[in-house]
Amino acid sequence: MRVHVADHPLVAHKLTWLRDRDTDSPTFRRLADELVTLLAYEATRDVAVERVVVETPLAPAEGVRLRSPRPLVVPILRAGLGMLDGMARLVPTAEVGFLGMLRDETTLQPLTYANRLPDDLAGRTCFVLDPMLATGGTLGSAVEYLRARGAGPVVAICLLAAPEGLGALRARFGEADDLTVVVAGLDSHLDERGFIVPGLGDAGDRLYGVV
Repeated sequence: MRVHVADHPLVAHKLTWLRDRDTDSPTFRRLADELVTLLAYEATRDVAVERVVVETPLAPAEGVRLRSPRPLVVPILRAGLGMLDGMARLVPTAEVGFLGMLRDETTLQPLTYANRLPDDLAGRTCFVLDPMLATGGTLGSAVEYLRARGAGPVVAICLLAAPEGLGALRARFGEADDLTVVVAGLDSHLDERGFIVPGLGDAGDRLYGVV
């Protein structure tokens, strides 16, 4: 498993405002959207391409385009929806699937309640969007769900991660190079409720309000 923690002043700036408890939901959504677009540049660094030749107004030019099958973007409902537009803006030809997963606040174990994914993901790069990598249970289950359908490389894009969550993924998947985690920040630890500290609170609530 490869981990990339973004090191860029714009990423740090936007993450700081996301953390601020006084940042309202509309601003939080905009910042999350912008931050994901920045993270997506790193997340797509190894995306599969093929060489093509196009005609410019002056002469033929060699270039590349995304290779088939098209990548699949998978936001984890509901908080992952707040990251979808930022990713789709950068990779507009990607298809979108959805996984509905929530964490039992007593056991901290993930529960899957919705699935809108193709049955066959053979060879497809999957980009999983989940704002908070806390215990690693939800993301780990999502990765296994995708692999069971034949997914190719899986790249997880998260706003924040805790060491415990990264450790859980390493224990579950080892050092396989077909799993990459790209995060804007790596925080200190989890509290007794499984929340990332200092974190930014509940991402879903801050994106959409308490429901």
